[in-house]
Amino acid sequence: MANIFNTLIIYDSLHGNTKKIADSISKGFDNIKVISVENITLEDIKGINLLIVGSPTHGGTTKPSLLEFLNSIPLNYLKDVYITSFDTRFDEKKLKLLLKLLVKTIGYAAIKISKILESKGGKLLIQPEGFFVDDTKGPITKGEEERAVKWGEEIKSKYLDLGNE
Repeated sequence: MANIFNTLIIYDSLHGNTKKIADSISKGFDNIKVISVENITLEDIKGINLLIVGSPTHGGTTKPSLLEFLNSIPLNYLKDVYITSFDTRFDEKKLKLLLKLLVKTIGYAAIKISKILESKGGKLLIQPEGFFVDDTKGPITKGEEERAVKWGEEIKSKYLDLGNE
C-alpha cells in the first residue's frame, strides 16, 4: 500500500451506506482519515493533499449538512489539493421511465460536490463516481463495496502517477 499522508475522506450518510463506501475506498490507503461531516471542521482539511467527499444523492444533490460545510470552505482554501467525490444512488437501469427522466434532469450528488470543491480551488484528480444501493435505506448493491475498494486504488495510483508520495 502507498504511504499517502494528508489524505481525507469526508462523508455524509443517512442510512450507513455512504459510510460503508467511504470505508471501502479508504482500504487502499495508509494514514487516511475518514470523517463524518458531523465531526469535520475547516481545521481538519488544512494541509491535506488529497480530499475525497461522498454523500447519498437526495433530489439530485447532497444532503444539506454536507452542502452547508462545503459552502463554508473559503475560496482558494483547497488550492493545490487534489479532489474527487462519490455518491450512493439507485442504478438508473433499474428505474422506471419517469424516474429515469427525472434523474437525467436533476443529476447526482457526486458531480455537484466536485464542482463545489473545484470552485474552492481543488484540482479534480479523477472523475466523480456513483455507487449503487438497492433501496433508499439500502443495502448496498452486491459488488459495490468491492468496486469502491478498486476505485480507491485507482485514485491512489493516479495520485502517485503525478509524482506525489
